[in-house]
Amino acid sequence: MKISVIGLGYVGLPTAAIFAQSKVEVIGVDIIPHVIDTINHGEIHIVEPGLEKIVKTAIREGYLRATSAPEHADAFLIAVPTPFKDNYVPDISYIKSAALMIAPFLQKGNIVILESTSPVGTTEQMVAWLSELRPDLSFPTSGDSESDVHIAYCPERVLPGKVIEELVRNDRVVGGVTPKCALLAEKVYRVFVKGAFLHTNVRTAEMTKLAENSFRDVNIAFANELSMICDKLDINVWELIKLANHHPRVNILQPGSGVGGHCIAVDPWFIVNKTPEEARLIKVARIVNDSKPEWVINKVNAKVVEFLQNNPDRKITDVKIACFGLTFKPDIDDVRESPAMKIVSKLANTYFGNVYAIDSHITRLPQNISNLSVKLIDIKEVFHIADIFVLLVNHKSFNKVREDLLLSNSTVDVVGCLY
Repeated sequence: MKISVIGLGYVGLPTAAIFAQSKVEVIGVDIIPHVIDTINHGEIHIVEPGLEKIVKTAIREGYLRATSAPEHADAFLIAVPTPFKDNYVPDISYIKSAALMIAPFLQKGNIVILESTSPVGTTEQMVAWLSELRPDLSFPTSGDSESDVHIAYCPERVLPGKVIEELVRNDRVVGGVTPKCALLAEKVYRVFVKGAFLHTNVRTAEMTKLAENSFRDVNIAFANELSMICDKLDINVWELIKLANHHPRVNILQPGSGVGGHCIAVDPWFIVNKTPEEARLIKVARIVNDSKPEWVINKVNAKVVEFLQNNPDRKITDVKIACFGLTFKPDIDDVRESPAMKIVSKLANTYFGNVYAIDSHITRLPQNISNLSVKLIDIKEVFHIADIFVLLVNHKSFNKVREDLLLSNSTVDVVGCLY
């Protein structure tokens, strides 16, 4: 079996690498030259524990190579981004581009599997695109058992930082345009997946992924809203949650600076866009979580006012603010849709030249905040430079300065680092 993986990002590259580790020939396709060159040198352009060793071995042994153009294969896996456009309208243009890219290389007996998190109906749309591009081949339709090319939807269900482990261990939902498509998709993944395979149709599989992430978003929204309520009522939310979670049927999540990442901050809008009248709770949860960064910024501004009142010799133009954490969750390097990034960016606009960032997982600041004169500094320097400390991500590396932060009266902790 020869597999082509379209999109070598946080999901595509680990998937390609695990297939290659299983001694399957894998062609990885991406449009970014730096990504292709990095992988072909046995290196990786993302941070994921255990991945670089697998890629290095796969490249050396010849089971994996990256290229900018597809080739003939037995199975094509599409793992490209699905962001949203203005007004939270889903953008499936990357999926369409991938379909256009692979269409000339499809042959009878091939299977195309969409992994990208997608609005309901996207897989069927992909079938329509491919059918139009390749009228010489037959594609599956609901109820048909036979076709030249088979189509399925199989979303990833992995946690950044544990992708390698979870790709192998987790159960997989497989949605086939027909039952035969689902069976053939399972056969592809059986190369390495040890979890169970749960067969369904493509629409239910698409909605399953969206429902999983929306469930998380709604629960996080409750925690974030609770933190804002407790702040107004002068209650320690961390203590409150700890006490409430002793109830045998209560498990409140931990609040934070918002919600980020390529899934939870995006996917619920796919449901809202498709069914705006019905998805009321899901929409409100998104609004709550998207409002949290602004609430954090107001807390920082209040702390600046308090600092100036206690230090009448200082001016607002020279108050220095250190922001701990830039990623969307602890102990990873991923800043996609990161609320911490949004907060740092807005603070930098207000306190231009006086905002510093500390994140051991980031070696270079993204251009959008480096242009605002945000400076990336080492954690050892921060207490010699900054006046106000803002804890935005609960990285384990911040534990080493926990005592120093507890001694400061100028700390804003929105993720429970100090509790």
